Amino acid sequence: MIHTTAEHVEVPMTHHQPPPPRILHPDPRPALTSLDSELDGRSLAYGVAGDGPPLVFLHGWGSSHRTYRRSLERLARNGARVFAPSLPGFGGTAELPRGERHPAGHARWLGRFIDSVGVTEPVTLVGHSFGGGVAIQTAHDLPDHVARLVLVNSIGGGVGPRAAENGHPIRAGLPHEWRATTGGGDQTRQLDRLADRGLPVTLLWARGDQVIPRAGLESLRTALRRPPVFTVAGSHEWPVGDPHGFGHAMRTVLAWPPRVAA
Repeated sequence: MIHTTAEHVEVPMTHHQPPPPRILHPDPRPALTSLDSELDGRSLAYGVAGDGPPLVFLHGWGSSHRTYRRSLERLARNGARVFAPSLPGFGGTAELPRGERHPAGHARWLGRFIDSVGVTEPVTLVGHSFGGGVAIQTAHDLPDHVARLVLVNSIGGGVGPRAAENGHPIRAGLPHEWRATTGGGDQTRQLDRLADRGLPVTLLWARGDQVIPRAGLESLRTALRRPPVFTVAGSHEWPVGDPHGFGHAMRTVLAWPPRVAA
C-alpha cells in the first residue's frame, strides 16, 4: 500500500491517485544493458534500459547499478529511458581523484556522465540513499541538467544515517571530503536553495527504514518546504528487495503532478 503525506496526514493513494499515463513502450519487458566505457580517461560502468524521456538513477553506498537490475527494468517499463551509472569507486567505475571526492566533485562527474551518453535535455534524477545525496548536489549545482528530483530513502537531511548500508558504515564510508564539506551529510542548505528555485522534488520513503531515521525524512521535508511524500512498506533497501513494488511506486510518483515549493 502506498501512501502520500500532506501536512503530516497519511492518505491512501487509491483515493487520490490521478489516472496513470498511457505507456507506449515497444518492449513490455525491457532488459538492462550493462556497458563498460571511459569517462575522463577513467573506467566507467553503467546500465541503460527502456525508451522515452531520460531518467537517471543513482544507487546507494556500497552497491552498483547491477545491484538494482530488476528494479531498473521495472522502472523502464514506466516509459523512460533509464541511465544508471555505477558511481565513482563502485561497480567498475574508477574512483574520483582525491581532490574531487566531495559533493561538488560527484555532481561535476555526473554532469559529464549525462553529457557523455548523449542526453541533451533535463532529466528526471532519482537517487536512493547515498545516491540521493549526489542527486541533491547535482540538482543544486547543475540546474540545466535536472528537470525533476525524486529522493528515495535519501541522505541529505540534518539527521544522518544511524546504521550500516550493505554492511558498510555510511558515515565511515563517505569520502572524507564529503563528510567535511557537508558536516557529515547535511545538505539542507542546498535543499533550501532548490526550494527557492522551484525545482519539483518528491520524497519516496519506506516506513521501516532502520538506517535513516524518520527524523531524516522530516528534515528533508522541512528544508524542501513540504513537498509531496509517498510512503511504502519496507526497509532501507526496499528498491533492491522489492523490484515490483519499486516500479509500481515510481509509476505512481511520476504520474503525480509535479508541485514546487510554496
